[in-house]
Amino acid sequence: MDLRKYNIYFHTHTISGIIIAAILYVIFFAGSFSFFKDDISAWQKGKSIVAQHPVQKFNPVIDSLAGKHNLLGRNFDFYVQRQGQGTYVSMTASSDTTVTKPKPKPKREGKRKGRGRRGGDDDSAYFLYSFTDQKAAGDYSEAYDMGEFLYRLHFLAQLNQVFPFDIGTPFGYLIAGIVSFLFLFALITGLLLHWDKIKSNFFVFRPVSKWKTVWTDMHTVLGVIGFPFQLVFAVTGVVLIVNYVILAPFTDLLYEGNSDKLYESLQYNRSMTAEYTYKPMKAGFDLDAFVSEWQNKWKGSEITRVAIRNYMDESMQVSVESKPNPETNFAGSGLVHVEVASGKMLAQKSPVDGGNYIDGVKSLVFHLHFGDFGGKPLRIVFFILGLMGCAVIISGILIWFVARDKVATEAHKRKFNFWASNVFLAACLSMLPVTAFTFIMLKVLPKVDQSAIYHTYFYSWLILSLYFIIRRNFPLMNRQTLLLSVVLCLGVPLANGISTGLWMWTTWQQGAFDIFFIDALFLVLSACCAFAYRRVKLEAKPFKVLEKKKGRAALGVGV
Repeated sequence: MDLRKYNIYFHTHTISGIIIAAILYVIFFAGSFSFFKDDISAWQKGKSIVAQHPVQKFNPVIDSLAGKHNLLGRNFDFYVQRQGQGTYVSMTASSDTTVTKPKPKPKREGKRKGRGRRGGDDDSAYFLYSFTDQKAAGDYSEAYDMGEFLYRLHFLAQLNQVFPFDIGTPFGYLIAGIVSFLFLFALITGLLLHWDKIKSNFFVFRPVSKWKTVWTDMHTVLGVIGFPFQLVFAVTGVVLIVNYVILAPFTDLLYEGNSDKLYESLQYNRSMTAEYTYKPMKAGFDLDAFVSEWQNKWKGSEITRVAIRNYMDESMQVSVESKPNPETNFAGSGLVHVEVASGKMLAQKSPVDGGNYIDGVKSLVFHLHFGDFGGKPLRIVFFILGLMGCAVIISGILIWFVARDKVATEAHKRKFNFWASNVFLAACLSMLPVTAFTFIMLKVLPKVDQSAIYHTYFYSWLILSLYFIIRRNFPLMNRQTLLLSVVLCLGVPLANGISTGLWMWTTWQQGAFDIFFIDALFLVLSACCAFAYRRVKLEAKPFKVLEKKKGRAALGVGV
């Protein structure tokens, strides 16, 4: 490789990498835990999904709502959770003006936070219903759990709530999309940068050499090993997060600016237009029987959404959507859309056969990003590869810093490099102990909702990060985060056993393997951190940062 190309790849890789380093670490770290989102939710609630096998019944939801509302003419949407443990229920105001009369919207008092409560003032409702408990679990904020928090943190959804300006797209998603796009540059230029030495240096690792060499070897080897995984997640992340930007030109070119038609063609939206007739339907309707009929016809698939329009009016329509289990059919989607009174079939598509090109592309992107096509073993592999990505980011920050911490470098540049690295490392290394601490607090706090999780996680993260930033000592930061992680990760299964009695041997005997897995995961993380702490304590070589120049005071703290 000639020097000019090398310099282009080197500077592109370095600049794009250091700009996105801290945010990319958050995405990888939270995303790695998100592979176990459902297991985390079961652990927090102390109710195993695997052991209980909840039965999906929709009639009790409607019966419960009927005790508080006149349901005539209303629209319902049931969004079933991934493992079928519950469903988000959305009920609109009635299309019948004799049932629900439009009310003037009150002025907002302050800013609403979170996805929060939907409806209420216009006689609508939005809440989570648990099939396991057969009762409403509260609205989105009240039913919020740690699994949902980490899942949404991995695409920075929480930033949407703190950014005060309307820029046409959610701010957090925009930042996540930009980071994913820059990550592609960093990956490709990094591969080109090391291409000539991949074969000769692939197995080279020199742990007893100087620190820069250790970090460089770790960065290169882990980066190359994890390259396919990271490339897949960079590409699928861009597609999932910034698809609006990607599709915008096609909206104007092919659909005359009508984005609804575009998303309907891509099977993201399913239009259900039913004109209200003000004629009540004479016969009754059993929603559970209707759903069960199609579940039996579509063996090897899962119901994902049930929609009702103009409930119990002669114009009433019902649709059921499903997706195939990956082991049955990797790509596909199912839909049945029926006009209830006449029995007319408006649309039908089987999820287990007849998949089209759009099904194939969407399924490929979703399955590769969420790792849901190989069971728990694949998600564990993805989890490990995600944490390897975190190690690559940390080593990259340290390489960047040490390469620029030269005596000949101007003092103000050295200060900037040090403080940038100090802030990045403090924020990144604090995430594991903060996450374990939040898990423990889930079992201690009297009430756990969205607000409680936000306050516990973000305030503890801020305090711990500020502590390490003020200490200005990289080796001390490494040792103390490892020690905190040992103690707090070990505290997760202990807190679960003490507060609920669900010790690991108990959950194993009960077949509650999802709860058992989370306890075991943190136990393994504690053991790994203990091993790393011991090695660092016994064998790590000290290094100095911001060394003294002749005739000048030291700019930083050395070890």
